[in-house]
Amino acid sequence: MSFPFPFPIYLGFSFFGCFNMPCSTFHDQGAGDSGKSTIFKQIKLLFQSGFDESELKSYIPVIHANVYQAIKILHDGSKELAQNETDPSKVLCQEDLLLKYILIVHQDIGEKFSEIGGRLNYPCLTRDLAQEIETLWKDAAIQETYARGNELQVPDCAHYFMENLQRLSDANYIPTKEDILYARVRTTGVVEIQFSPVGENKKSGEVYRLFDVGGQRNERRKWIHLFEGVTAVIFCAAISEYDQTLFEDENKNRMVETKELFEWVLKQPCFEKTSFMLFLNKFDIFEKKVLKVPLSVCEWFKDYQPVSTGKQEIEHAYEFVKKKFEELYYQSTTPDRVDRVFKTYRTTALDQKLVKKTFKLVDETLRRRNLLEAGLL
Repeated sequence: MSFPFPFPIYLGFSFFGCFNMPCSTFHDQGAGDSGKSTIFKQIKLLFQSGFDESELKSYIPVIHANVYQAIKILHDGSKELAQNETDPSKVLCQEDLLLKYILIVHQDIGEKFSEIGGRLNYPCLTRDLAQEIETLWKDAAIQETYARGNELQVPDCAHYFMENLQRLSDANYIPTKEDILYARVRTTGVVEIQFSPVGENKKSGEVYRLFDVGGQRNERRKWIHLFEGVTAVIFCAAISEYDQTLFEDENKNRMVETKELFEWVLKQPCFEKTSFMLFLNKFDIFEKKVLKVPLSVCEWFKDYQPVSTGKQEIEHAYEFVKKKFEELYYQSTTPDRVDRVFKTYRTTALDQKLVKKTFKLVDETLRRRNLLEAGLL
């Protein structure tokens, strides 16, 4: 497959992008929930005209659905965790007793939203419904369940939306840019966008085609055909998910799945001359989690040894994860592919300034590579 202007870029599993001169192609690739679709939305905000009012309004049912789905997961999860502690031979700790609390005090409200959250079509979020959800959210058992969210499939957007329920339920509500970035829609098929990292109205700079593709296992077959002719790949790995399991397979650790996916992509024949840009994403969540949950809970990171506390330990843990991916890259790269470009970037998809800076660095790297190949450097 050959690419006309502009360059193609693909976003997939974690964050997987591709470029092709004179028009570059990014393929945004990564496992499900890696943050690649959030980066896709950031590109639209940063390098295009953003979202107009009709596009913003189109996200209202998505955001309301996220609210109902999140509270259902938390309610059902609290019941499941509490039922796991019904063994009479066990001495229940305070946290386990809290999880039982919801079954008595807010059972009717919880069951109501469990049923709503399981529907295909959700009602508009009214003030009355928002008030009931807020009551449930503030319940001690729900808060304890949220704290143990890694044991469930609690979405990253849950806390943000639960803390903004009154605004989200206003009759005249129009989503903000931040709301859009937090909104979660599972990517199906392939979505394309064109942009220039120097801005929509600038004449200089390369123009890129960015493709957002589904990261879940059952989505990957839909975009494999897009690999042919790609000259650069951006792979997005959610480094905060080392203690979580897949949405589609709760027996598979998300980080191990990302490792296997990255390894598979690296070995594809069509990428033998392809540049790789690795985005180690969700650093904002990682830096909070790693001080509470040891990296060693993940099989791939079982040899990790903490050396300090606070910021120093966060940096040490991050460098460990970075080194693991770098080692995997070089182990999976045959001698005839050692000259391809490989760069690693620390990213937080919700941080607009950081995303902008990162894409400018990627753009500079690819420009330099093309000048070298043309013999101009």
